[in-house]
Amino acid sequence: MTTATLSLPKHEVKDLGLAPLGKQRIEWAAREMQVLAQIRERFAQEKPFAGIRLVACCHVTTETANLALALQAGGADSVLIASNPLSTQDDVAASLVSDYGISVFAIKGEDVATYHRHVQIALDHRPNIIIDDGSDVTAELVQHRKGQLADIIGTTEETTTGIVRLKAMFKAGVLSFPVMTVNDAETKHFFDNRYGTGQSTLDGILRCTNILLAGKTVVVAGYGWCAKGVAMRARGMGSQVIVTEVNPVRALEAVMDGFRVMPMSEAAPLGDIFITVTGNKHVIRGEHFDRMKDGAMVCNSGHFDIEVDLVALEERTTSRQVVRPFTEEFRLKSGKSVVVLGEGRLINLAAAEGHPASVMDMSFANQALGCEYLVKNKGNLAPGLHPIPVEVDQEIAALKLKAMGIQIDSLTPEQIEYGNSWTAGT
Repeated sequence: MTTATLSLPKHEVKDLGLAPLGKQRIEWAAREMQVLAQIRERFAQEKPFAGIRLVACCHVTTETANLALALQAGGADSVLIASNPLSTQDDVAASLVSDYGISVFAIKGEDVATYHRHVQIALDHRPNIIIDDGSDVTAELVQHRKGQLADIIGTTEETTTGIVRLKAMFKAGVLSFPVMTVNDAETKHFFDNRYGTGQSTLDGILRCTNILLAGKTVVVAGYGWCAKGVAMRARGMGSQVIVTEVNPVRALEAVMDGFRVMPMSEAAPLGDIFITVTGNKHVIRGEHFDRMKDGAMVCNSGHFDIEVDLVALEERTTSRQVVRPFTEEFRLKSGKSVVVLGEGRLINLAAAEGHPASVMDMSFANQALGCEYLVKNKGNLAPGLHPIPVEVDQEIAALKLKAMGIQIDSLTPEQIEYGNSWTAGT
């Protein structure tokens, strides 16, 4: 671990010697992030964040690095911390400090105490804007840093889990500032959640197990946008996919999409691989472990590591051993084994590199423009949750199509007139 020097910003990263590799990887990701590049270029000219203190609690990856550089170009005084103990890419963290002068507090594998200490360090920066991923920083702010609430212009949130928490905060009357719900933007959840999570989740499973997915029975818990992507990609790899749900509309959608749908209790003895993607707690519990076949694999692609009840699993365990990186076998009292991947944390970031850069390009464009919107509308937005404006969403989509070299039609004057008229009919 390194500590701050006179020539570098305050930081806590694993090893600054990793910076050259991190810089190379950040630049590689930038090749696939042309929307953010266009925004960064404009930010560099307009400086929308001049004088703004910003905290970003995100997965410290090559894609996040490019977001941080866009915000820096816009004049932000930033501190970056990890939003998950296993999601940090140490070479990226080192490069952001060493090559770009951004203050980073993130180490892959940091313990929970270190994680919470980094949250405190971030809030010590007295941020005006918070970019949150799971709402841990925001929750700490409203609970224990009430004296800093006057500093806050607003926050952004890009996870389903975080938005659920924010809605609960607003209902409880403790959310006294505006929040941009980045996760709800169409250019975020239609693409990042479905295609990004779908691909990166299977990438993480394959990296830590090297199993063949074809012919396996994969149980996907949930059928929101992230779970839809996981189910779709698993089927594409030749797996038989079972979906479990609590929402009748989503369950019906899964059936219509061609998946088997049943309760987890019925799926437990059938599955070879279980993937939780719900954002809720203890989706896989003790009674499910009891019914699983020998050697069943369990992992999580939701934000927090509470979707799989690992305490209940430990209570049934006589021994446990790490058999591969991020792959741990639990031997149960019944004689069967259950294999947990990625310690029950986000499998796509614990065992792989997270979403591809091209899809995070749109997600982080939403983050950057959401922050700009908060600053431009300071004092004019009511406390509570606000969607990314439709025009911003469409601007991001248009920039993405432009970067891909794709053109689309535009409405003719006649079509515009028709669309705005109510008199035309049969």
